[in-house]
Amino acid sequence: MTENETRVLPPTLAPLGPARPPQGLARLRLGRLYGLIGVIAVLLVLGALALAGTAIYTNTQARGTLINKVDPAALQQFQLSGAVGGQDTAIRNYATTRDARFLTAYREAITTEAKSIAEMRGLLRDVRDAGPTRDQLSKVSSAMADWRTRFADPLAAEVPAKGSAALTESRNRLGQELFLQVRAANLLEQRRLTALHNDVDHRLRAAASTVYWAMVAGAVIIVLVIVALMVLIRHLVVRPLTELATRVREVTQGDFGRALDIGGPAEIAELGAHIDAMRYRIIDEWRFTSEARQRLDEQATELRRSNADLEQFAYVASHDLQEPLRKVASFCQMIERRYADQLDDRGRQYINFAVDGAKRMQLLINDLLTFSRVGRHRTPEPVDMADILDRALDNLAAIREESGAEITSDPLPHVTGDRTELVQLLQNLIGNAVKFHGEEPPKVRIGVRKDGDMWEFSCADNGIGIDPRYADRIFVIFQRLHAKDVYDGTGIGLAMCKKIVENHGGRIWLDAPEGPVTGTTMRWTLPSGESDDSDGTSD
Repeated sequence: MTENETRVLPPTLAPLGPARPPQGLARLRLGRLYGLIGVIAVLLVLGALALAGTAIYTNTQARGTLINKVDPAALQQFQLSGAVGGQDTAIRNYATTRDARFLTAYREAITTEAKSIAEMRGLLRDVRDAGPTRDQLSKVSSAMADWRTRFADPLAAEVPAKGSAALTESRNRLGQELFLQVRAANLLEQRRLTALHNDVDHRLRAAASTVYWAMVAGAVIIVLVIVALMVLIRHLVVRPLTELATRVREVTQGDFGRALDIGGPAEIAELGAHIDAMRYRIIDEWRFTSEARQRLDEQATELRRSNADLEQFAYVASHDLQEPLRKVASFCQMIERRYADQLDDRGRQYINFAVDGAKRMQLLINDLLTFSRVGRHRTPEPVDMADILDRALDNLAAIREESGAEITSDPLPHVTGDRTELVQLLQNLIGNAVKFHGEEPPKVRIGVRKDGDMWEFSCADNGIGIDPRYADRIFVIFQRLHAKDVYDGTGIGLAMCKKIVENHGGRIWLDAPEGPVTGTTMRWTLPSGESDDSDGTSD
């Protein structure tokens, strides 16, 4: 907003009066009405579900009885019939041929009969109304035992000695009569098993029908409840909310004096009252915010003026301070040259101290001026860090050649940032790596890796290293770890690096691994640029 623009303040409303007592539908609470309808619907549905559950349980029991007991018992009865017939056939063939295989088949049929009877008794033990079937099964077993005792077993005992003569006419007639009794008992067993099957099937069908009608009743109840709720919602909710929405729309279109008191159920009336109270609070907040923004605009304008004055002051002060310092250094050097034969060593030393102090003061003023300007005139743009590295190395060409430094790098990406500040960043870090080298020629490696939406850079060297205890102190302005007569500098370089990195949305830190200090690795992050190209150069 410019100085000539004015903000529109909200209107002044009359004080919000006390809430009116509920009248008409406002005395009716939807929660209670819907709760009552819900309880009735739930009870009816639960009744239908209980009936359906009982029928499903009965259906499941009948299905289980039919599939797991009655049907397997019928299969065993079929095997029993085969075993009964097989015994008669096998013993007669044995009597005719004396072939031991028929005797073996006879005995196997007896075993099958016993197994089938035992299986049927186990299957029908817990089946409802299966008592007559089990009793008839016992009669079949008794008839077979009587047939074997009076006919089959004596015949089998005499065949080895007499052969086919053992099957006399009278014995044959007796065996036929006894076997007819067995068949009659077995036929009756089949009928009773069929009747039991039909009875269980009837119970199964009845339970299925009950489940169907219970589900139909539940569905009808649900449909009726839904229709009733739709009617109630239309008359008690939709209409009042539509009226409320219409009035709120009028407020949003500029009619801030429009009251939002509407009729309807208690909840809707309370909602209208709350929205009306919120309208008052919003207008109050609007007025307060508008006034605060107006004050903030005034302060921002004043701050811009102050910053402009401060920048002009810093520029003028730096030049005005440097001029006397240049004179001090120049006149001290002139004194040294003109009166060199009159000065002793102590005098020349004092002059050197004064010249050195003036030069260091000039350097300190220049660094302070540069530090104060970081981030003030940034022009973010996509930049190639490989180009940034080349420019920084060009600026460091003299100390590189003097120290014999070897500087290499990974392929560097593109980032978004201020070109001048990024050059200053790499120049300071590489310059420190070269300056603080050990006995061997300095070796510096610029590395990079992708970390999410950030690029993580590193500057590793083989220099004297930094004690991890000073990992935070080195980024504080004017903090030095070495005396000025050992390593020159003002102690502003890493502080400037930190300010540049943080202004670009990243962070910088000392990578201090455990163990002896061998070289220094500085790491920093920068946001990814518009392009993730990794084309870089290695020097």
